[in-house]
Amino acid sequence: MGMYDTILLPTDGSAGIERVVEHAGKLARVHDATIRALYVVDATTFTGLPMETSWDGVRQVLESEGETALEGVERLAPDDVAVETATVEGTPSTEIVRYTREQPVDVVVMGTHGRGGIDRLLLGSVAERVVRKSAVPVVTVPVSETAVDTDEVVEADPDPAAGVESS
Repeated sequence: MGMYDTILLPTDGSAGIERVVEHAGKLARVHDATIRALYVVDATTFTGLPMETSWDGVRQVLESEGETALEGVERLAPDDVAVETATVEGTPSTEIVRYTREQPVDVVVMGTHGRGGIDRLLLGSVAERVVRKSAVPVVTVPVSETAVDTDEVVEADPDPAAGVESS
């Protein structure tokens, strides 16, 4: 048994999940852990639909999106890493946090789009809410196009005292 036995990987199926699964897969290998992919059926995304829209039809669309998202995690995960899947219904951040409290989860690995300014103010950040309220450590992986390029090398100053003022 490693430090982490179960890694929760929330997914909404959005672009960039490859980086999140790659990170979770590496962590799972090091700790001989299982990845538990979680999809939250977020009914609030369809609150603007006309009243005559059937909830059953909306539910089917959301559940189908969830199945596709979870299958994507299973497909992208390393072959030697066990992947379990789960689906819950509710508000994503609330349900992810609830899952960390009610299920045997050791760490959460999730994507973050790195929005700032007015976008973050208006849209909020699921990752930020999870980081603040999770019962376990949370690793966030940048997934946006503006995320740090992993091929970019940042040179460290060879002088460890550089930038440190003496008192």
